[in-house]
Amino acid sequence: MGDRPVNLWTDALHALRYLECADAIPHRSEGEQALLEYLPKPLARVLDLGSGDGRLLSIVTTACAPDEAVALDFSATMLERLHVRFGNVPGLRIVAHDMDYPLPPDLGTFDAIVSSFAIHHLPHPRKRALYEEVHAHLAPGGVFCNLEHVASPTPALHRQFLAALDLRPEDEDPSNKLLDVQAQLTWMQEIGFVDVDCHWKWRELALLAGTRT
Repeated sequence: MGDRPVNLWTDALHALRYLECADAIPHRSEGEQALLEYLPKPLARVLDLGSGDGRLLSIVTTACAPDEAVALDFSATMLERLHVRFGNVPGLRIVAHDMDYPLPPDLGTFDAIVSSFAIHHLPHPRKRALYEEVHAHLAPGGVFCNLEHVASPTPALHRQFLAALDLRPEDEDPSNKLLDVQAQLTWMQEIGFVDVDCHWKWRELALLAGTRT
């Protein structure tokens, strides 16, 4: 039990503290705009992994008007926010699921699977397994867009990123399990994604994307 990776997102206070500052993350809207540019249009079905309070999914559904959308999260706090935000939206389904475990097989296939600052909380082997599951849940031509918190190449650059967010090293989220961009792009290529690239980056925030053939 003591070796289990730290994940504070079951704690309501931790989730609420994040929501208080989430909209103020520097350059976040730039990454979201880059993500929108990569999504197919028209977009029939979209899945948002680790939806949080629904910020990204709201942006995607407003811009792309999909026929169906699925929001997936496991935090009780975030699920409550999702139900408040989307509870009466036709064609939008909210799924309670912990991404430490394989995605539910009944989700079906999607034209796009997106995520925003969520997957980096998973241990690295689980990240890679999730990328494989994402690939399996994409329809041919479907895209995976992961707006993610990634590792800096050096400790000095990591300290600069924290300073840009006005954070001290001791204030870092212990749930973070950061991995560099290239390792994740390599995974995606090995799994079978094509047109794999980092389409946008600001310090430790990056948009990783690829397409299923």
